[in-house]
Amino acid sequence: MSRPQSDLDALRDDLRKVYDGDPWHGSSITQVLKGIDADVAARRSIPHAHTIWEIVLHMTGWTREVASRVRGAPPKSPPEDWPAPRFGGGPAAWKAAKEDLAAAQTEIEAAVGALNADDLIRWIESHEGAGYTVGTVIRGLLQHHTYHEGQIAILKRAAETTKG
Repeated sequence: MSRPQSDLDALRDDLRKVYDGDPWHGSSITQVLKGIDADVAARRSIPHAHTIWEIVLHMTGWTREVASRVRGAPPKSPPEDWPAPRFGGGPAAWKAAKEDLAAAQTEIEAAVGALNADDLIRWIESHEGAGYTVGTVIRGLLQHHTYHEGQIAILKRAAETTKG
């Protein structure tokens, strides 16, 4: 692997690695999701906590929102920050949720791929009143994904521990 030549190259590389590569912190999102079936994804292992499925849908919505902001759209919250999964859809619906996360990942990689180095310092006004640079928003998505990936790993481990 070649070394990143710029901060933008490093962000592109980190986006890819965190989703489906060999990130510094451990497993990628795709690696953590491997082996999780619809029943485990829908299981609420901790009362009042989110399921793996809910977390995946949340990550998908925020990935699309960050891609939209990076492309220059005004910031907003995803249409549903924590959308309700279609648990009744079983394995097909769970597969569709993972495929949608993969599609959102393709969108963010394309949006960041279209940037030049100067775009990283472009200011994005926030609907909450503050604002951030494009680079900060991309780094925030990486942090967001890593945080939720850890939650998924813990819920997956809990499901493995209680199997039998």
